[in-house]
Amino acid sequence: MDRPHFLSLINRYFKTHPIVVLLGPRQCGKTTIARMFSKENTHFPRENYFDLENTTDIQRLSEPMLALNPLKGLIIIDEIQRIKELFPLLRVLVDQENSDKKFLILGSASRELIKQSSESLAGRAAFIEITPFNSGEVDNMEKLWFRGGFPKAYLANSDLESQDWREFYIKTFLEQDIPNLGIAIPAQSLRKFWMMLTHYHGNLFNASELGRAFGASDVTIKKYLDILTGTFMIRQLQPWHENVLKRQVKAPKIYFRDSGIFHSVLGVDGMSNLRIHPKIGASWEGFALEEVVRLYQASSADCYFWSTYSGAEIDLLIIQKTKKIGFEFKFSDAPSITKSMQIALIDLKLDELNVIYPGDVNYALSEKISVKGLKAFLKK
Repeated sequence: MDRPHFLSLINRYFKTHPIVVLLGPRQCGKTTIARMFSKENTHFPRENYFDLENTTDIQRLSEPMLALNPLKGLIIIDEIQRIKELFPLLRVLVDQENSDKKFLILGSASRELIKQSSESLAGRAAFIEITPFNSGEVDNMEKLWFRGGFPKAYLANSDLESQDWREFYIKTFLEQDIPNLGIAIPAQSLRKFWMMLTHYHGNLFNASELGRAFGASDVTIKKYLDILTGTFMIRQLQPWHENVLKRQVKAPKIYFRDSGIFHSVLGVDGMSNLRIHPKIGASWEGFALEEVVRLYQASSADCYFWSTYSGAEIDLLIIQKTKKIGFEFKFSDAPSITKSMQIALIDLKLDELNVIYPGDVNYALSEKISVKGLKAFLKK
């Protein structure tokens, strides 16, 4: 499946940077995108491609300067987080006088998890987050909601095959991917923690409460959450503080970033079961939120929620340049205006407030507050 938006971004960023880094969860399509891009480069020799999950390619890079220095043009290094020591060397190679090297780097950990290593590329690298499929790339939104956007999960021949793939993905992630990042946490402990997080999906994260239930300190609980965030499994939505004089919530809200992974960890094995599950509303709201964030191409630094102890809140606040756009996600037939929406509109000085729901009819609640169906809104 073509993903022209990401290919366009790679081309754009290579005009100003010698290194472009594609970050995203494993199996989200980074390698496919890199191969598509390499096909656009007619002079891309096989020796310029390194897959650091391949023992042969790891051996080829045992002396990285000797291996990389003679190469010219586009060079692709996949799963670079496995050899983080390469980052300083890349800086040396692209800083050489008259260097014609362009590095396309792929990684399955966020900039925060590989921060110390990637800092050496400051000013030389552009970063692109590659996500699983979104609604603009597929033709069945309900299937996307249930199966999630990982290509092999979405494109599976049946829900059962999709479920099997996601279960093995989770097992591999916990037992291999996390240790390969140098993180020494028992897979069983992290899986138990991940399962417990399903109860907080779409809610405020309470480290102390979860720590008591899990039998661990707040520090350990926050560490586990940061690992799942840094590997693109969990989104931490930080609170926005508009008025320091008002008592406002300080804890983040958390969401599983992929609805299919959420359903697997939750133990929901079919759409019929999801429809009667008590978490269906939270599931849909998290799915809709993630789709809206991707629609706006918003970074984590653009996205917040807002909540006061008096009860006023909005689910998502996107701030881009001088514009503030609010979103409420309602899994209901016909959302109506609330006092909370009116307070948020005034206190946050919103340019608009969109109430997103699963229906098909769009209608206005006030001059700046509108109810909009998710499917239609994502096609705007």
